[in-house]
Amino acid sequence: MVQVRDHHPVQEQGAVEIEQWVDSLLNKIATDQDARGLLVAACELARAAEEKSGAEPWTPTVSSFRTGLEMAEILAELHLYDIDSLIAAILYRAVRERRLLLSVVKKDFGDDVATLIESVLKMAVISTLRADGETAVFGHVAAQQAAKVREMLVSIIDDVRVALIKIAERTCAIRALKTATDEKRQRVAREIFDVYAPLAHRLGIGQLKWELEDLAFRYLEAEEYMRIARLLDERRMDRQRYIDEVINTLHSELEKAGIKGEIAGRAKHIYSIWRKMHRKDVGFSQIYDIRAVRVLVPTVTECYTVLGIVHGHWRNIPNEFDDYIATPKENGYRSLHTAVIGPHRKVLEIQIRTYDMHEEAEFGVCSHWRYKGTDLKGSARSYEEKIAWLRQVLEWHEEIEDDQVKELLSQDNATDRIYVFTPEGHVVDLPVGATPLDFAYRVHTSVGHRCRGAKVNGRIVPLNATLHTADQVTVLTSKHESPSRDWLSPALGYLHTARGKAKVQQWFRKQNHDKNAQAGKSMLDRELRQLNIRHVELEQLAEKFNKHGEDGLYAAIGAGDLSVTQVANAILATLDLNKKPEKPTILSPARASRYEESDIYIYGVGNLLTHIARCCNPIPGDQISGYITNGRGVSVHRKDCGNLLRLQNSEPERVLEVTWGGKPKQVYPVRVRVDSYDRGGLLRDITAILDKAGLNVLAMSTRSEEGRMGVSVHMEITIEVLSYDELSAVMSRLRQISNVTNVQRLGEN
Repeated sequence: MVQVRDHHPVQEQGAVEIEQWVDSLLNKIATDQDARGLLVAACELARAAEEKSGAEPWTPTVSSFRTGLEMAEILAELHLYDIDSLIAAILYRAVRERRLLLSVVKKDFGDDVATLIESVLKMAVISTLRADGETAVFGHVAAQQAAKVREMLVSIIDDVRVALIKIAERTCAIRALKTATDEKRQRVAREIFDVYAPLAHRLGIGQLKWELEDLAFRYLEAEEYMRIARLLDERRMDRQRYIDEVINTLHSELEKAGIKGEIAGRAKHIYSIWRKMHRKDVGFSQIYDIRAVRVLVPTVTECYTVLGIVHGHWRNIPNEFDDYIATPKENGYRSLHTAVIGPHRKVLEIQIRTYDMHEEAEFGVCSHWRYKGTDLKGSARSYEEKIAWLRQVLEWHEEIEDDQVKELLSQDNATDRIYVFTPEGHVVDLPVGATPLDFAYRVHTSVGHRCRGAKVNGRIVPLNATLHTADQVTVLTSKHESPSRDWLSPALGYLHTARGKAKVQQWFRKQNHDKNAQAGKSMLDRELRQLNIRHVELEQLAEKFNKHGEDGLYAAIGAGDLSVTQVANAILATLDLNKKPEKPTILSPARASRYEESDIYIYGVGNLLTHIARCCNPIPGDQISGYITNGRGVSVHRKDCGNLLRLQNSEPERVLEVTWGGKPKQVYPVRVRVDSYDRGGLLRDITAILDKAGLNVLAMSTRSEEGRMGVSVHMEITIEVLSYDELSAVMSRLRQISNVTNVQRLGEN
């Protein structure tokens, strides 16, 4: 087990002797002197930040500086010898407590250290989780909420070092609970028990997993913890004599077999004993691993030889043998476990494993860290497999109940979902692309109906903003339910989930028929006016959608049963405006050049003649640039081509930005008018929407005029679109821009 650090080397006045501490740390992780200088600098920066804030760095219970040192010691004990990780650990608490700016860390120690700290800070949001016993939250009991927190946590980890640093920090936190209030003890212990001990288990870090579980159990179930601790203490001397006798016997048997190995008594973990007592419904005396030894040998073959020796010397207990070498656990754990009737007819557990298996069982992914970036292909592959495995959220089945496993398996994969927090710290899972409005309807239908705004991480955001994992979302509501029909428009992107859309549609269906008809007429008139469509036979259109007359058509639109996009598409189909035009001359010309005889095209060269440069011979997939030659069109080079780099330096005006792409699609030029009141940044906002939609702008003209309401701006923009749907979507987006009063499609000149 990782040892608790009761003290650090100190000077006479009580301050930590930094250089002596660094030397002690480096003795465990043998590295060069450059690393020593960086570690000393990090320690001095952390101490200076604490002294500047007025804290007392020689007081271990309150010191972010001393906590940073302890975190680095834990990582070194785990064999995480990465210097960036150690520096990040030393500085993390100072940054978290706002005694040190992340920008200073980045300047002094580089992007990697700053990124590690920033990522660990994101995980700190887990600490807002509140334990509500068995209270149901969004249909999930507390255990399921904890499972969702673990899913969320894993989904945000891109670098395993982030998880290791956070686990080290939480280990320091629970070690320091002796003087804390009961409320804080319960809160921190619950968080660690539900989230970080299982995470340590998943990472295969046996050293910390057992410590975290035992310390959390001590505060969550104090009476049970003390009862088992007393039972262990009462028998400690007898048990030790018994273990010594077993070890001597096994040493003698291994020598006879010519096997060189190590044998030791195995540490007893109070929580593990308590869990087995409850799972098997047995008393303390019937727990087999209270008396236990571990045998370490060089090879797998010798593991099975030792097993044969053990079973030949003592009778094994049926159904108490597990071969985790042939069938490893999900976290990679390998070992042989057996229980036998040992000396004096007492039950004895024996674990047998190789030295490599033992290192992996104790240090998990840390035991593979040394191979990252080396040529040891097998070990490196094992490391990468562990990282890939870490991100497979549904592998948490050992920590949750079977019925919860079924529920999780019925959902999308973790990579297709995000996990966000309510203000109270509860976790809500949503599909990728979900918005604050989706979140509101996920919380409760009434909250969605009354939603008027939202804050994400304390900042006001639009209701159609995209949420990300670990965001904390606050919904701003009014007293009355009044959803907007714009929420049902796919082009505006307010709702991503089917649940949210269905709830809004259901609300409008329940409204008065006349109100729906009035709203539907307004929505359709606006869309037709926007598209410059006149003289529509609404009676025929209503029959097409099986509605009773114009009024029925309007009511269906207002109730959300029909979208204005569906109706407008039907109108355009009848007018032959959305079909391929008879005269191909109005089609936009192809703006790409074919690559040899393939279906790959080069974009950015217009209709110029192109040829592939022989000096670098780029192929589709390479990053490319073009160079305008004298009389031979555009030569296409790889971006890293030496000739291109020379030309770019001498004649930059002749170098073009070009890209690969598929066959050009037929696009249609459309003129759109945008009317608005003038303001700063208006043109930027309009062009940003066109750029995001991927539309090519052929022409743009702007004129301004003074009026009673101030300066009005009128823009005419010619854009290329693939279809009416694309045009309608971008016009709807333009209409949402502040100060824009009208967006309308113009007819031909």
